Amino acid sequence: MNSLRAAILYVFLFAVLCLSATAQEKPSISLEPLSPESQIEFFGKTRMIAGTNGVIVKYEGAVLSANTLLVNSDTGEAEADGKVRLQRDNLTWTGDHLRYNFKTRQLWAERFRAGRSPVFVGGSDLRGVVSQQIKGNTNVYSATNAFVTTDDLSDPTFKIRARQVVVVPGHRIEARHAVLYLGGVPCFYYPYYSRTLRARDNNFTYTPGYQSRFGPYVRGTYTWFWDDQVDGAFHLDYRERRGVGAGPDLNLHMGAWGEAKLRYYYLNDQDAGTNFYGRGLPENRQRVALTYQADPATNLNVKSVVRYQGDSDVVKNFYEGEYRRDPQPATFVEVNKFWENFSLDTLAQPRVNNFFDTVERLPDVRLSGFRQQLGDTPLYYESETSAGYYRHVFAETNGPSLQPAFEAGRADTYHQVTLPQTCFGWLNLTPRAGGRFTCYSASDGLAANTQDAYRRVFNTGAEVSFKTSRIVPGYENRFLEMDGVRHILVPSVNYVYVPTPNARPGQLPQFDAELPSLRQLPIEFPEYNAIDSVDSQNVIRYGLQNKVQTKRAGQVEDFLNWQLLTDWRLQPAVNQPAFADVYSDLTLRPRSWLGVQSQTRFDPDHGQWRLLQHSVTFEPNNVWSWTVGHFYLRDDLSASPTALGRGNSVVTSSMFYRMNENWGFRTTHHFDARDGRMQEQYYTIYRDLRSWTGAVSLGVRDNGTGPKEFMASFTFSIKAMPRFGLGSDTVRPYSLLSGS
Repeated sequence: MNSLRAAILYVFLFAVLCLSATAQEKPSISLEPLSPESQIEFFGKTRMIAGTNGVIVKYEGAVLSANTLLVNSDTGEAEADGKVRLQRDNLTWTGDHLRYNFKTRQLWAERFRAGRSPVFVGGSDLRGVVSQQIKGNTNVYSATNAFVTTDDLSDPTFKIRARQVVVVPGHRIEARHAVLYLGGVPCFYYPYYSRTLRARDNNFTYTPGYQSRFGPYVRGTYTWFWDDQVDGAFHLDYRERRGVGAGPDLNLHMGAWGEAKLRYYYLNDQDAGTNFYGRGLPENRQRVALTYQADPATNLNVKSVVRYQGDSDVVKNFYEGEYRRDPQPATFVEVNKFWENFSLDTLAQPRVNNFFDTVERLPDVRLSGFRQQLGDTPLYYESETSAGYYRHVFAETNGPSLQPAFEAGRADTYHQVTLPQTCFGWLNLTPRAGGRFTCYSASDGLAANTQDAYRRVFNTGAEVSFKTSRIVPGYENRFLEMDGVRHILVPSVNYVYVPTPNARPGQLPQFDAELPSLRQLPIEFPEYNAIDSVDSQNVIRYGLQNKVQTKRAGQVEDFLNWQLLTDWRLQPAVNQPAFADVYSDLTLRPRSWLGVQSQTRFDPDHGQWRLLQHSVTFEPNNVWSWTVGHFYLRDDLSASPTALGRGNSVVTSSMFYRMNENWGFRTTHHFDARDGRMQEQYYTIYRDLRSWTGAVSLGVRDNGTGPKEFMASFTFSIKAMPRFGLGSDTVRPYSLLSGS
């Protein structure tokens, strides 16, 4: 009997707990005070709750606050007055009087404002009803005498006004028979207007302007968003002298399967002209660009780029910004796989444009072993092994190339062992020894007619360095804004010895050869990656890094960072001096608003500068800033494969001045000091229109051949969705004129 009673009691308690849990899961309407003066009163018989002097109501993600509130806890009906604010469905509704049902989401307001940046809506007589327009029944709100704007102000400058506006929370705003107002002036009529409330919105952009080689032009783009996985754009341009150009962009966001972007552009050019070599350009001009990148698995990356041009100058003529960033784009497919100590890279690089000089890799497979400890020994091991088939094809700029292509297979493996040591507790010593073996198949081609070859290379050497520092915490200098000083000095000596290999570079086909560089080329393996140019070396590289740090605004900042490098060639090659150029890389920040950068190369053998590149940036406040620089390169027309070519001397200047809150001005100049010619000059006036920005840009370009080129454009962009990224016109002043 006692067992039966106990069982009945357990069943009863379990039922009570289940009912209690069910009751707890059911949400309830709650009121909370907003200030100590707030008062909340409950009326049990009518199930009403009243609040005064600022209260807030919360229910299922909805938050309603007002000076006074009256809520029915059973029906969910609420009436609010004074500084009303309702947040729900990623929208914020504001007004002076509002009736809202938390359970049915019915809404009524006399006058209101609502929205989520960058889109806002306002009007009178707002009503909400249940609708089937969107999947999963939702509320649709309708307002009369309403407007849509991107200006979050009580009196918006830009707005679209209509007799009736429909708001679908989380989706879109719709208006029929709408009129665009700028200020109080009606400017445009929309039979139907729709604006999404999602983060991405379909939109039109257009840029009118003038350019000497184009005449008057208008560039237009319609950007569309299908969903989170697919979006794109369609470009339609008209150039008075060149004709109509058009093409689509398609972007695919496939999650783990990666990102893909396809771009196509076609122009029937009415005045194509000739290229640099005097060869006529075709009338039908086009370009295709396809990029793909994915990380389908951990430490696995796939990247592919295909760039096809119908002629050598189509990107140069119509995508100037893209051309300046990469004048000879490559086409390739690359797959990388990384492990803790190794990486495997497979690269396929064909040539799709016959007017580019290209080394085709069909394919090139490379296995790299990162520096790793050999068991419990003090030795460290690193390696690099590659194999592939290569074909060097030369540019066909004016008919078939005079240099026939050559091709060959190559397999290369390199292994090195290092022994890093710390002596006396402060001196770092790293001796190393390594070997390389490379085999080549017979090359096919007149430019490199070689037989099967096997090259063996041995290398050894050592690097010695140490680091010394001194801290002076009490040092202060108000003029230089220095609060304490830390001085770090790192001298280094790196010795590399490579005896003469059994096969010299002149006896081997050159696919990966030394290339010209403004910086010093590396001297040790595997950083030195010009595999086919490996030759004897007996050289010492001296380095010195000098760094001075201080505190500014509570943060550690580099006051000075200066690096010096030079080489002493113990056995110089033919026509090579014993001492290489002295390379200097300096960054100096004497004040928080003043920055200096300098890169130089000095030839001690002839006592002359080969490279001078300096710039000074003044940025004392948010009113004005100015950067002035000078680039000098001495002529180097020698037969060396690393010759820098024809020199230059260019003075640059870029200044920005903010006249007031609404107006700004920028100028950029490039002056050729050799022949006294102003190469490029750009002038831009900016106007802030609160929710919009406008810019008028003028430019003059003198290439030294042919007439000067004049440019002008007008850009108009909404702040919430700017066409150009912040500061992009500072780095690339031509972007406002070229559109890329």
